[in-house]
Amino acid sequence: MRLAVFTSKYPARVSTFFERDMRALLEAGIELDVFPLAPLDPRLWEYGLDILGDDLLPKSHVHHIGFFDACVRAKPWRGRGLGTALHEALAVGAAAARFGLVPLAKSLYVLPKAWAWALEHADRYDHVLAYWGNYAGTAAHLFHRLTNRPIPLSVWLHAGTDLYLRPAYLRQKLTDADSVITCCEFNRTYIEERYRDTVPGITQRIHVCYHGLDLAEFPFRPDNRPPARLLAVGRLACDKGFVNLLLAARVLWDRGYEPEVDIVGDGPERSTLERLARRLGISERVRFHGWVRFDEVRRAMSEATVLVHPSDRLGDGLPNVLREAMALGTPVIASRIAGIPEALDEGRCGLLVPPGNVPALVDAIEELLCDPGLRENLVRRARQRTELKFDMWRNGARLAEHLAATRRLAPAQRMLALAHL
Repeated sequence: MRLAVFTSKYPARVSTFFERDMRALLEAGIELDVFPLAPLDPRLWEYGLDILGDDLLPKSHVHHIGFFDACVRAKPWRGRGLGTALHEALAVGAAAARFGLVPLAKSLYVLPKAWAWALEHADRYDHVLAYWGNYAGTAAHLFHRLTNRPIPLSVWLHAGTDLYLRPAYLRQKLTDADSVITCCEFNRTYIEERYRDTVPGITQRIHVCYHGLDLAEFPFRPDNRPPARLLAVGRLACDKGFVNLLLAARVLWDRGYEPEVDIVGDGPERSTLERLARRLGISERVRFHGWVRFDEVRRAMSEATVLVHPSDRLGDGLPNVLREAMALGTPVIASRIAGIPEALDEGRCGLLVPPGNVPALVDAIEELLCDPGLRENLVRRARQRTELKFDMWRNGARLAEHLAATRRLAPAQRMLALAHL
């Protein structure tokens, strides 16, 4: 089977989970090509795992195309192309316009790219996979429609930007999808509750696939950690709760622990967080590293006393940094939100705290800093759970089987679903 995979950006600073998923599918025998919406930035290759290297070609190619180049290569003026292009543009625009001008513009931006890709590549694939439900999903949906062939369409939903925020056009994509893949059981329930009344048959089409790790790259080494080094990794945005971590660090300092705080990542809230660290008087103990290569992230995890993921609102489905820390033997503290309790087995593999509750976060950090026996028990159970649930080769093989078994919905089923729109 050959798979057309649509994603938002590749390479990217944060793409390790995407690369692992693709590598696992390739190893399971599925050939695939990647279609990223964003223009190629060669500087970003250094942040990835280089999964699509020479050893895997020609099983996989990455197809980049600029917007104006796509407009030329789509050739909508030929034959019946212009009428079809206008029809698709109106359909996409009508669905996206309800969400504002920016979603409308972004949705229309993908139209010539999907058209050009379909014109040049459509007959090569047996299955189309939208890796994200947002604009990559729009491109995949259009590409699939333009192939005019009865091949399956699968949509993979993850978290905030492509699921919880209800991106433009998502209901139509879910209706047309033959399979809806998601990364945790929390998301399965969320999709069912949100769409069961408007997308007929959605429950039967949902398949949960955890993002996995190559555990050989994550040696379990829980010993020889510093006394109080706290690590947080992620985009510096409001939903990540890094403000709560800094507030907790100040309280711990007052209690005599003198913690060091390493924050890896960047984003719109960085300057706000830096000012807060100065105002709290802990700026000398807080290091902002920005985006770094993944091997540096992994090294930071292996040298941390505790990884803290203090999300205070619905943003991530099941954060990848939790799995990575669990595999390495780094104790984890995280908010009880979304799929995080699944990863930590309801607190048996890491400590869970209420979202936004700084006193509870302080108490959890203090408990782990003071109790090496608790740390040891948590990390050993966490490694066992990682091996059981988050092995990328096992999960990739299961996903490959699922994709291979997915068939295009019969016309009668399709018409029934469309009748409810």
